[in-house]
Amino acid sequence: MFTGAHLNSLELLFDRVCRDFEAELQEFNGETDHVHLLVNFPPKVAVSKLVNSLKGVSSRRMKLLHPELVQPAYRNNSLWSPSYFAGSVGGAPLSMVKQYIEQQSRPD
Repeated sequence: MFTGAHLNSLELLFDRVCRDFEAELQEFNGETDHVHLLVNFPPKVAVSKLVNSLKGVSSRRMKLLHPELVQPAYRNNSLWSPSYFAGSVGGAPLSMVKQYIEQQSRPD
């Protein structure tokens, strides 16, 4: 359901939320049904709180900015599923993770 315009809005919203947490959105991309974020955040920030805020703020704001997303989110009044995946990149070179995110099939 995401278009290129939706992903552009999401990137700006995610960047703003990350800055509120003293975190840095280093890479962002997505496809029609999901997004990938590479975030550098301080150890004092709980991943679950950051993700909860990213999903909550973006769900509310995206439905205001893009009313066409209200209908797909109507059933549970949320843009996102309740699950998420968070992984550490301690062993992988950061450039490899960025490359993976960049190579997503982003819609126009």
